Amino acid sequence: MSQPAPYDLPDGIVGLTGAVERPAPGTLPLRADLAHIALAHRFLAVHYVIPQIRAIGASDTPLMLAPRADSEQLATLDAGSAIEALDCSGGWCWVCRGPEGPSGYIPAASLAPDGDDAP
Repeated sequence: MSQPAPYDLPDGIVGLTGAVERPAPGTLPLRADLAHIALAHRFLAVHYVIPQIRAIGASDTPLMLAPRADSEQLATLDAGSAIEALDCSGGWCWVCRGPEGPSGYIPAASLAPDGDDAP
């Protein structure tokens, strides 16, 4: 079974005190509806998530900007490498390498089975 990543929940009230420049898509694990918990004090999102540590399966997989096969490829994730899964639906998972990115989408089938997750 996948394990939660070792991030603490923020203390106190989470809020912003001024304007924040939104990073480019594919950089930080931040969407309008969901963000990595480690970004809670820097960016406003509707929900924050503690990622689940998962591993890429037996083959390298492309990290895509959008959950579509014809989307721009941002990087290649090596087989067996650890990633942080933030959201999975519709056959795709939104993942990142950590709170500073990069972030993008991979086919859910490219993840290693739960019993084969990275340490």
